[in-house]
Amino acid sequence: MNCYHCGCLLSEHDFCTACGADVSLYKRIMRISNMYYNEGLEKAGVRDLTGAVTCLRQSLKFNKNNVEARNLLGLVYFEMGEVVAALSEWVISKNLRPQKNVADVYIDMIQSNATRLDTINQTIKKYNQALVYCMNDSKDLAVIQLKKVLSLNPKFIRAHQLLALLYIESEQWEKAKRELVKCCNIDTNNTLTRRYLKEVEAILEPDETVKGDVKRKKEEAVRYQSDNEIIIQPLNVKEPKRSGVGTLLNVVIGLIIGMAAMYFLVVPAAVTEEKNKANDQITQITALMDTKTSTIAEQEQKIKDLQAEIERLELQIEGYVGEDGALHTFDGLMDVAKEYLYTADAMATAEYLEEVKAAVVFEETSQAFQELYQALFDTIGPQVSATYYETGYEAYMDELYDRAIEDLKKAVEYDATNRDALFNLANAYRKSEDKQNAIATYEKVIELFPDTQSANRSQRYLNELNKE
Repeated sequence: MNCYHCGCLLSEHDFCTACGADVSLYKRIMRISNMYYNEGLEKAGVRDLTGAVTCLRQSLKFNKNNVEARNLLGLVYFEMGEVVAALSEWVISKNLRPQKNVADVYIDMIQSNATRLDTINQTIKKYNQALVYCMNDSKDLAVIQLKKVLSLNPKFIRAHQLLALLYIESEQWEKAKRELVKCCNIDTNNTLTRRYLKEVEAILEPDETVKGDVKRKKEEAVRYQSDNEIIIQPLNVKEPKRSGVGTLLNVVIGLIIGMAAMYFLVVPAAVTEEKNKANDQITQITALMDTKTSTIAEQEQKIKDLQAEIERLELQIEGYVGEDGALHTFDGLMDVAKEYLYTADAMATAEYLEEVKAAVVFEETSQAFQELYQALFDTIGPQVSATYYETGYEAYMDELYDRAIEDLKKAVEYDATNRDALFNLANAYRKSEDKQNAIATYEKVIELFPDTQSANRSQRYLNELNKE
């Protein structure tokens, strides 16, 4: 046993000789875990698998790293037909002790055999399907499915128990007992199996004592069992002599019984056959109606799609010819161009251009619209830029930096070659303590206008800003 703190081998003392940790409680927990493991091992040896599972789970509660207990629990699960639970325990064991672990052998034994692995998967699927049949009250299908499960995995206790329960419900007591005996051969002390078996044996072997004061002596009757019934034949009782009337009466009774059998067996079969035919016809009619309904639904969906397409096209047409449509906007741009040709007022034209651009998504307009807009912009650009530069520079000199920035930005926007406007914009940013924009604008002056006085001054201001 190793110390939980440092991993050193423990001695008989209640403390670790290496790190000094108190290990008295730790030793006690390990001893209890090992005790439950040994008890589970003993119960597994006498096929008390349910008791072994209980003990081994207790062992793992005290010491989850008890690899031997976990491997043995996997073996017990495997013997009970619970292959998935067994694999889970062995995988955990392998992760706890990757080297020199017998769990590797168990896992390889299952996973290396593709046929066995497929059989396990089929067993689980068929058992789950049997449960579904039970919940849907299809007991016969569940019995068939469980028989397939047990043919693939004869040790699957839960399948035996469920099959026995179905036999009990259908009062097939002998078959139920056979399944429960198989369960007992696998797991001798399963509580659920014992409870079912007790109920079945109470039916198959009822108490022969009669309540009351009058009791028959054993020699008064002969008792024997036929299938699920107990036959009691009295002794020393003479059969009465049969007469012709009795024989005739028996014949009449036989005829009545035959007619009753025909009525209760043949007639219901014929009625059932007619019902099945009627049900088949109803199924065919229903399928035909479903097909027609589906076709109608498809056509209705096509109509809806076409209506949606019509509405989309109408909106698109409205976008071209409406009040705010592209054609209307293009007409407005033409009016702006005509106004400029008549008045040559660059500033008024610039305002109109801004209004037109704000009314449309410029990237989505036609090429003719964009070319006309750019031609007007390039024509009035230098003049508008010069006007904005004058007002911006005046505001800069009056230390109205916000207004100066606004006008100088427009001056640069309308004429990117306006070096003075760009340089003074950088100065306005610097004066307004907008360091980030000032640095970016000075760098743009140096990039666009190298080897100029403005570029040299921009570099000097840039160095000062970077030092700050």
